[in-house]
Amino acid sequence: MIVGILTALTIGACYEYYRQLQKIRKEYENAKEIIEDITLSFNRQLKQEAEKLGFVVYKVDAIDSKSDAAKKEIEEVNKKIGTLEAKVGSLVNEKESATKRVEEIAKELQESLASQKDLATRISTIEERVKYPVAVTDTKIEAVIPIKKEKALAPLTETELSVLDMLVSEGPKTAPEIKDRIKLSREHTARLMKKLYEEGYLDRDTAKIPFKYSIKEEMRKLLKRTESGSVQQ
Repeated sequence: MIVGILTALTIGACYEYYRQLQKIRKEYENAKEIIEDITLSFNRQLKQEAEKLGFVVYKVDAIDSKSDAAKKEIEEVNKKIGTLEAKVGSLVNEKESATKRVEEIAKELQESLASQKDLATRISTIEERVKYPVAVTDTKIEAVIPIKKEKALAPLTETELSVLDMLVSEGPKTAPEIKDRIKLSREHTARLMKKLYEEGYLDRDTAKIPFKYSIKEEMRKLLKRTESGSVQQ
């Protein structure tokens, strides 16, 4: 009887234990489903966040790429600015040089105008002398500023004498025409003609440029007399 009671109690305990195990198993299955749902939902959210993060990374990469392009453009602009600054500096230096040159030219022009004014005054004086070139004394015609015949040709070089002979025989000529004949430089010829003009051997026509030089009448007569005297001898 005791064994039966113990058996019954054992069976009852086993049944209760089994029932509790089933209950716990059922609760475990429910908890497992809940955990799986939570895990699935978390995975979905995690995937969405990963996609958002990927989009953000793409945007950041695009911004970095644009930033690099902007940096390159800024560097190019800085290079161009540097080149422009160098050009501006060069232009400023050229402007200063040009300004100095203009000032020098203006100064030379003023000096040239002053020289031309002085030349015009001298020409006017010479024209007055040419206008009233002679004075009558004992029926002989002599120049107001006479050239001494015995000394008129003495100071002249062979080249200067050849120029005077050329003007006597061929008539008035310009300095370039004379230069081609006597084979001298332009500057040398200009100085030679200026000397002959200022010393009273030549007349100068300033109506046109280049000036045309001609032999003075008294020098023409003197040279002709000299030539005729040489022929008679």
